[in-house]
Amino acid sequence: MLEKCRRDQWSPSDLDWSVKPRAMPPDDERAIVQLFTDMAGIERLAGALFGEQVKRTTDPTLRAIFETFVGDEIRHATVAEKLAKHYDVHRLRAYRTNPSLERFVPYFLDAIRLLSDDVANAYVTVGELILDIALLRSIDDYVDDAMSAQAMHLINRDESRHIAVDYRMVEHYASPEYARQMKARATKRSAVEAARAYATFAGMLLHAQPFIRDVFLTPMDLVDPSGVRLREAFKRFQQLGAKPGVRDRPFGRFMIGLQDLYHHPIVGPLFGGVIARVSGVSDRFLQRLNDESELAAAANKSYEELAQEALGVKRASPS
Repeated sequence: MLEKCRRDQWSPSDLDWSVKPRAMPPDDERAIVQLFTDMAGIERLAGALFGEQVKRTTDPTLRAIFETFVGDEIRHATVAEKLAKHYDVHRLRAYRTNPSLERFVPYFLDAIRLLSDDVANAYVTVGELILDIALLRSIDDYVDDAMSAQAMHLINRDESRHIAVDYRMVEHYASPEYARQMKARATKRSAVEAARAYATFAGMLLHAQPFIRDVFLTPMDLVDPSGVRLREAFKRFQQLGAKPGVRDRPFGRFMIGLQDLYHHPIVGPLFGGVIARVSGVSDRFLQRLNDESELAAAANKSYEELAQEALGVKRASPS
């Protein structure tokens, strides 16, 4: 993986920025420029997480891989900003990063630093799956332009490496060795540190739902009205939750417990909206998108097999 990361580096200057944008209606122009503006913010957030993982890992090869990922995300943000300017042909309005994203960032960065690694990695993994399987491909289809196509081809190549390593890290955080490490850390943590961590978690959940809604789900309603790709992204993440080690982690038990409550015949209809809010995600994520046979099959597959299936889905056309 490290060899591939180093081999497949590229620069924004490698793209042919002289390509003229296709003519488009004003509403499309506004939507596309805003999509790329928000994409730049998302990529910087992902870069911050990989930067934290650089600091935490003791494995020199993995550290070097994460260092290349930081560079990838910075490059993606730069390209997204350039794409926003490229398509802002008529200067129809001023654009800024979505406020929900701006509010979420400090809470998420605190969560990375204070909470257990598996919690932050869970959010990054689902974010990368949405970004890679659904959002980037659908944006490219919606833009339907040569400039976007050449940029997205290279960005998608980078993101495939990220997803492969995301799955590798989920496997690590689900391992008995990591569970022992977390137990040892918990005994050393003071009551003040624990309280701060729980407060950070609550703040992250409070801001996660509007962030996911405004930055991922609402744009997806525009660029993929059928919702096929978004369901595939959520479905792949739920399959990860079927793995025994994942569902045994405190955060895994928390999310699965909320999903069970959401589908309870009495509790669900009464408090479904509250449960979705507490989960920090959309009620779409709480829907059961796999049947029992699919979850059983996922539980018996290796993490590498699940990662390859996810990458296979992103390369396929929506049905």
